[in-house]
Amino acid sequence: MRRLLLIFSLTCCPLLHAAPSASAAAPLQGATAAVAVQNAAAGKAPAPLAQEVKTNKTITMSMFMAIIFVTGMIVVRAARSTRTTADYYAAGGGISGLQNGWAIAGDYLSAATFLGIAGITSIFGADGFMYAVGPFFSFVTILLVIAEPCRNAGKYTLGDILSLRSSSKVVRGTAALSAVVVSTFYLLGQMVGAGKLMQLLLGIPYNVSVFGVGVLMILYVTFGGMKATTWVQIIKAFLLMMSGLTITLLLLWKFGFNLLAFYDAVASSTAVQDHVRGLLKHAAPENGFDYGQRFLEPGLILKDPLDQISLGMAFALGAAGLPHIMMRFFTVPNAQAARKSVVIAMVLIGAFMIMVTMIGFGAALFITPQQITAVDKGGNMAAPMMAQYLGGGAGSLGGDLFLAFVCAVAFSTIIAVVSGLILAVSAAVAHDFYVNVLKDGKTDQGKQLKIARISAFVIGAIAIVLGIACEKQNIAHLVVLAFAVVASSNFPVVLFALFWKRFNAGGIVTGLSVGALFAIGVVLVSPTMTYPKRIAADAKKVVDLMEQKQAAGVALADKELKALEKARADYARNRDGKSLVGLDAPLFPLKNPAILSVPVGFLAAIAGTFLFGSRREEEMFDELYIRQNTGYGMADASEH
Repeated sequence: MRRLLLIFSLTCCPLLHAAPSASAAAPLQGATAAVAVQNAAAGKAPAPLAQEVKTNKTITMSMFMAIIFVTGMIVVRAARSTRTTADYYAAGGGISGLQNGWAIAGDYLSAATFLGIAGITSIFGADGFMYAVGPFFSFVTILLVIAEPCRNAGKYTLGDILSLRSSSKVVRGTAALSAVVVSTFYLLGQMVGAGKLMQLLLGIPYNVSVFGVGVLMILYVTFGGMKATTWVQIIKAFLLMMSGLTITLLLLWKFGFNLLAFYDAVASSTAVQDHVRGLLKHAAPENGFDYGQRFLEPGLILKDPLDQISLGMAFALGAAGLPHIMMRFFTVPNAQAARKSVVIAMVLIGAFMIMVTMIGFGAALFITPQQITAVDKGGNMAAPMMAQYLGGGAGSLGGDLFLAFVCAVAFSTIIAVVSGLILAVSAAVAHDFYVNVLKDGKTDQGKQLKIARISAFVIGAIAIVLGIACEKQNIAHLVVLAFAVVASSNFPVVLFALFWKRFNAGGIVTGLSVGALFAIGVVLVSPTMTYPKRIAADAKKVVDLMEQKQAAGVALADKELKALEKARADYARNRDGKSLVGLDAPLFPLKNPAILSVPVGFLAAIAGTFLFGSRREEEMFDELYIRQNTGYGMADASEH
């Protein structure tokens, strides 16, 4: 597996090997690097486990304020030129392909990517890599299937595309509701990331942090619209790429840019080996079992191959139906620019995913999984902690500066993604529901803008409340679940609406509703949820093992006594508990529902089409087909 990881990195990331690389047998460059690697390989921690990341609050707060000031100036400038709904929702269609490609990358590379995937990799090894490769497939789907037809056929939202052949208000309303539900679900990950970042680094209470970020985002979207959001995303994408590249290069420099030596050091770390043994619940080391090698192999989270396939399906199909990603195709002047923007986004996102995975492995080696989880159980602080280490360590000027910079970049990431999500929901509520369902499209520009801004305020308030409620969740998991819901509902209906002549309003409504509800229902009965009796059963095993040792006359070490005390408390607290929906154990064995919910979404759309056929909607396909391939009539398109 180590050699496979090396081959992949050599193939996909040649930039990292631009500098002369040492051979596998050559010594590492620099005495400091050698000492660090030897300590890491021997499992020596430089200090006892800390419970928090210590930052220079003056430096960190200054960088945060600089981000807020720059983005605030962008919003003020954009607000002056935002006069119509086209400006507010789609920046007047004046964004170039290059700009839009960077903006898509800024929209897609979320807090879940930067904080969550690095954290998962640092705790669960190669499973984090499985989360990272999904965008390669998702953007291939977008490039080949979605980008050009959506740009030619749509106007602002998913509802515009789905309503081209149907005048049904139910279609508009269902599309708007779907966008609200999906975007809110995706939004939770960003809000949790924001709260964790501010809480762990600046000591600001989590609830206050989430509230402050939510209010800031509401102001950005309300006044700046798509123009401001686009430029915030471009700036954020540039900063994110630079920070990821810097951390990765500094990390590999310690090994003379020798990736094989890097992965060997990870697998040789005693801290990593002990951590894997704990994950596998091996009370004592098993003879001949290579725990370090196990860290470089998938399966510590995704133990079932079907779970890995399900995760891949969610990524490959989910991104194509995300409302805030689809909106970006309406900001460019033509289909050629839409295709160009997807290619640029693929390159940027793919490169960053490779870097963030390596950052996670580096954090496992130099920070250790034990230290990372001591600070935050979800692992969300792995990347900032790695930046501080590479800058010189806690308390050093370089460490404080690098940590502050990375945290400011992560904060800008949250700003950009949350802005795009709130804008997508605002468009769904104001443009789809209010204008086209309640007012039959008969509303002046001023009224539409007012409703859009009110809806931005409301969805921001909801995001704040839900963000506070989801404090304990790993943000990457939340976003992956959002992908599964989108892949099961939005993607099937968009695909059929664009390419199936017989598809109609019945198929749209059943596909959206059944696909989403089924995916969410499967999640509620899956291992993703918390099952107290399982926690109690695991705790009982620890209690029984320790008590057997005591009964045999063996004196327990301090660490074992603490483990026994904790296990007894966990057992007492959870032995009579049930999951959120009242279950003792999951009914569905996989953590990701896509392998089951995606086929159900497609079948629901097909069944609805045959049950509620419409000759008139079928006849309208020819006009849609011409538009999606040529863009003809797009400027003055009207609903039918």
